[in-house]
Amino acid sequence: MRYTWLYCFAWLFLGVIWLAVTMFRYGDMPIGLSIFCVALFTGSLSIIPALYLGLAARFKSHFSSITFCLIALPTLWSMAEWTRGWIFTGFPWLISGYAHNVSPLAGYAPVIGVYGITWLSAIIAGCVVLFIDRKLRFSLLAAGILAIGSLLQLISWTTPLGSPITVRLLQGNIDQQIKFQHKHLADSLQFYHEAILKKPADLIVTPESALPVPSYSLPSDYLPELQRFASETNSYIALGLFNSNGPNLYTNSVMGISPTTKENHYRYDKNHLVPFGEFIPKGFSWFYHYMHIPMGDLQRGIFFAAPFAVKDQQILPNICYEDVFGEEIAAKIWHAYYKNSAGKNMPSNLLKKATQEAVPSILLNMTNLSWFGNTWAMPQHVQITQMRTLETGRPMLRSTNTGVTTLVNAQGNIVQQLAPFIRDELEVSVQGYQGLTPYIVFGNYLWLSLMSLIILVLCCVHYKRKRHRPVLP
Repeated sequence: MRYTWLYCFAWLFLGVIWLAVTMFRYGDMPIGLSIFCVALFTGSLSIIPALYLGLAARFKSHFSSITFCLIALPTLWSMAEWTRGWIFTGFPWLISGYAHNVSPLAGYAPVIGVYGITWLSAIIAGCVVLFIDRKLRFSLLAAGILAIGSLLQLISWTTPLGSPITVRLLQGNIDQQIKFQHKHLADSLQFYHEAILKKPADLIVTPESALPVPSYSLPSDYLPELQRFASETNSYIALGLFNSNGPNLYTNSVMGISPTTKENHYRYDKNHLVPFGEFIPKGFSWFYHYMHIPMGDLQRGIFFAAPFAVKDQQILPNICYEDVFGEEIAAKIWHAYYKNSAGKNMPSNLLKKATQEAVPSILLNMTNLSWFGNTWAMPQHVQITQMRTLETGRPMLRSTNTGVTTLVNAQGNIVQQLAPFIRDELEVSVQGYQGLTPYIVFGNYLWLSLMSLIILVLCCVHYKRKRHRPVLP
């Protein structure tokens, strides 16, 4: 167990050391203490795979090396990754399946998702071990897994919907250290106001919290001028800002402005909040006061929020960290599809009373990774975006403050992107998609059912062999 813990600790610690940037650069925490906090965090997470692979070690004496390398270890390793993805609200960053976005294993993403790919990659690793141990025939198993993945990539699970829309993704490159300072606020508001009004597009998007104030604090003519521009140019606008539900009750939100809607703008409030960054777990209020993070204790939005209609496309927004939870995005699409299908099958006298939801055709991520400086957090997040598009068969737009602002198509390929840390905009044309992948329908349950069955069989065989082991005198 200790070797597993050491390996996972080194892997996670070096992979997310950029978390320390937030604490010492923007949270006024000493650098040594910041690094210690990251070590404490990743060390705690490393206990999870250590426990799972400790269980695998108990199986080792009762199974052959083949069973151990190809069944026990891959199953328990992938289950450890899955557990890390939900325990204590989840931290599914650096899941090993993300390394295969552009490999033949990517073909499995629309079927069993990133955790299923983690499992398959671990089986291939087991085949390599057996190959080194002169069990050469298992190289055929690895080749078969890769070949099936390549064939799965030929299947088009989703199909184009409607006409492509033109999109302008704004990248303000505003330093996080000055973003919430009152003397720099006017500059931020002016930049995004002028950038939006610069020219029309079907959809114009700002990054997360591009307007770093509650909507009621904006200048009185700010939103009306944007509405006037939207109406005159037939443009749709997605603004990243904060909304208020009452005194000291704020949400990290997307406001959608449509050409025909003068009041009650579209609103999406972030649901999956970041612990210690957007909400404070009970007993840790001292950490919140020590860190001095603006808007660090927010309210949650509803989970099944409707998409934002832009012409004949339906845009499903997610904010920053939310796109690391693939099962949640899949569940939102399936929920909308199910309600839409149920409504269509209702009698006409009930259909008017039913609540139908449009099915999302394009994903939109609005994020602000400037918290983490010029680190590998940015390419890691793009890699995560690629996996979400593969799982859902839908493209994703990313509008970010400092990078990486990009368009990833429904096949998981980066179509266009801006260089990080520049003030610019990315103009793209994006095609929406309709239809369902198996992952949208089943989420992680298809893969989890198989893993649960394997673990149950392993435990039964282990118990049976242990029970009948001869007792030596």
